[in-house]
Amino acid sequence: MEKQNIYGKPVTLGNILKFAVPTIAMTVFMSFYTMVDGLFVSNLIGTNALSAINLTMPIIQLVTAISTMLATGGSAVIMKKMGEGKSEEAKEDFTFLILVNVIVGAFMCVTGYMATDRIFAGMDLSADVEGYCVEYLSRYLPFTVPVLLMNNFTLYMIASEKAALSLVCSVAGGILNMVLDYVLIAGFDMGISGAAVATGAGYSVTAVVGLAVFSRRKNLLHFQKPVFRFKILANAATNGCSEMATALVTGIITMMFNWMMLHYVGEDGVAAVTIIMYVLMFASSLYTGYSYGVAPMLSFYHGEQNFEKLRRLVWTSGKVIAAISGITVGASLWLTRPLVSVFARPDNPVYDLAVTGNRICTIALFFIGFNIFASGMFTALSNGIVSAALAFSRSFVFMLAAMLTLPLILGVNGVWLATPAAELIALALSAFMFLKYRKRYGY
Repeated sequence: MEKQNIYGKPVTLGNILKFAVPTIAMTVFMSFYTMVDGLFVSNLIGTNALSAINLTMPIIQLVTAISTMLATGGSAVIMKKMGEGKSEEAKEDFTFLILVNVIVGAFMCVTGYMATDRIFAGMDLSADVEGYCVEYLSRYLPFTVPVLLMNNFTLYMIASEKAALSLVCSVAGGILNMVLDYVLIAGFDMGISGAAVATGAGYSVTAVVGLAVFSRRKNLLHFQKPVFRFKILANAATNGCSEMATALVTGIITMMFNWMMLHYVGEDGVAAVTIIMYVLMFASSLYTGYSYGVAPMLSFYHGEQNFEKLRRLVWTSGKVIAAISGITVGASLWLTRPLVSVFARPDNPVYDLAVTGNRICTIALFFIGFNIFASGMFTALSNGIVSAALAFSRSFVFMLAAMLTLPLILGVNGVWLATPAAELIALALSAFMFLKYRKRYGY
């Protein structure tokens, strides 16, 4: 009954923010994990090691892609069933999908170990940077299963009205990450291996707590004997394919950024890209957190066929996204130099590259939030095809086109301008899809 009362509250800005703010705080703090690694690595090891972390990101994004697909797609399917009153069936499906995550994670871990040495051999990297890449990835892979469980339990805690607990887990994991970064890198002289272990251990906190929480039968969602409905797996995969596509193509685009910067300015350019990605990721986590926070509400109201609440939620969300966009653009421009100086000293050639790049890329923050919300909204409404089309076009098609054309005209500045250009075009597509499906979903 507690769950019905919470979802039965009026859709007001205050109630939406009460539901979403813990999730926003959680995703911001989770994005801080990676930034902390970069901070310690750049200052205690050097910018070559920072470049190596960026070069391993496409591989790590593959792990993130699978877990994000199963988490977002599965959460939407399960919460829709909850809204339809099929709670027992939803719990069986929940347990089944968690088991799938464990199996997939174990397979990816073994496969990654077998391929690690060959992944970086053809990148024409210096021996120093290539060694850092192999070392970091090989220490990160043992945490593949906890990473998958963390991404899933995070969303299921939100759906189960335990967003505050999810936030606590993220904060605890972040603190553990920071402490271990210093202890393992500076204290035990483990170098970049220490950074990888610290990150994996931080992610594992939510995985461990989630196993305990969802083992308790009084929880809204809890483990029980699974029923192997492969149709549910297919629905979750299809519905979450947009988020998987986003994560996958993010890895591909990251590789392209790295290749472009290696071509124009060398490994210093890769380090500059890494810093800017941290800033954009930190700002984007606000939009992602909000979208994740309201997604269970969208799915529940969709399953309940409550069009009035759905409409109010969608339009209020647009105003929230617009407000966040203005704040993040102003903050990013104002704090560009202090943010970059945390990772690179002003006398380092990486510094000027990153300052210029961040000021240009900040323009994208006007558009990113609306694009993230649009894709997440269609996932929550169980329309994975439209969501995937938006995500894939935004993060791959438009970005690829911009990266292949703008640098030819503007050089390095064209690389930086590719992100704002792609996001602006994606905004037009998001608006088109939003209007096209407005009557169908009643928002």
